[in-house]
Amino acid sequence: MVLYDLVAPDLALRGEPYYRIAEIRGADPLGADELLARVPQMNAARDVPALTRALRTLVPEPEQVARYGVPESLAAMRDLGMLLGSLKRHGVQPVAAVPQVLPVLQRLGRLTSMVPRDTVHHYTTWNPLGERQRTYTGHTMETNLQAAVRMVFPGLVASLDSCAALARLEPYDPGFAIALDRTAHHVQSMVDSIDFTVTNVSPVFFATEMRPYFEEIDIDGVDFLGPAAAQVPLWLVDLTLWQCDRSDAAYDDFLADSVRYSLPAWRDHYHAHRGATSAVSKLSAAFSWEGGDRIPAQLARSAHALTRVLRILKAFRARHITIARKAYAEEVRQYDLGSGGAPIALLRTVLDLTRDNETLVRRATEPERGPDAQDPEERPDPDERPESDDAPQEPTP
Repeated sequence: MVLYDLVAPDLALRGEPYYRIAEIRGADPLGADELLARVPQMNAARDVPALTRALRTLVPEPEQVARYGVPESLAAMRDLGMLLGSLKRHGVQPVAAVPQVLPVLQRLGRLTSMVPRDTVHHYTTWNPLGERQRTYTGHTMETNLQAAVRMVFPGLVASLDSCAALARLEPYDPGFAIALDRTAHHVQSMVDSIDFTVTNVSPVFFATEMRPYFEEIDIDGVDFLGPAAAQVPLWLVDLTLWQCDRSDAAYDDFLADSVRYSLPAWRDHYHAHRGATSAVSKLSAAFSWEGGDRIPAQLARSAHALTRVLRILKAFRARHITIARKAYAEEVRQYDLGSGGAPIALLRTVLDLTRDNETLVRRATEPERGPDAQDPEERPDPDERPESDDAPQEPTP
């Protein structure tokens, strides 16, 4: 039994080819295993001619691509993507260097209903494990980074169901709190993932070694971001909890651009729930309607469940900001924007929005405090503790 069976049972049986993880990882439609094993050495030597030859070698013929199913297409894009990112890291636009890759990328994008380049899913979830694992550097911290992102995928898949159920319910319904409790269980993996990252990946290593491989590339006049961790869509959960009607223009704009890097079903979820009534708004309206000190037990349970989820999201975002500040500190940063295309200031905005919504819901269930009572928001929150300085240091040359 693997993590997917525990968090999202029968994931491969859901009818979505994108969830056939083992099949995609096992596929090698381009015969790329041996060649991609040498990519870390090519990158270390900054051997652009070798990387260019490798990409040219792997580009399949159109009739070969026409025989691919979705799993083979995802695996092919994954393997071409390792060379796309490597070339761009060394200052070369890959499509300009190997023009014959353009129609292949476009065809693979159409076959998979995804953008015409690799995404974070290709780089992590669909990446083989063990000896066949594709990396840019071969460094242990890079494989740890990939592992951290893989930890989140099953929880996000499962949260899609619980959030969709939540959107159909009202706070007085017992299922409302149940759906929130399930969502809390699923998104806890986000905090576990970022704690794993803090322990096993140095922010300086990410900033100086990994971030350059996630640069955007030009595909037929359109820039497409690399496999950024920001493409792991925590907004899937935000959307129905609070974002659909209690958001910020900058966050809305970021999501509108980021959603295209998601899986087709996840994009459908976004479009189905955008502009709906959020769980926070439903609960706020219910408390306003009650208007008294005696709150129905089910409504109180719904509020406590929603507070729990929002606290988990708040904890994740507090940790994320700490890591981002270290990775993009002036003395080490090479880019002003994160790999997902957003400034650190947006992370602060989203954390503030999450905190504001959590505070609103939590205070609705608290008894009235005296004038000398200290607001819990003014005390240090154990879930928002600053990251330790015990994170791994940057690798020595």
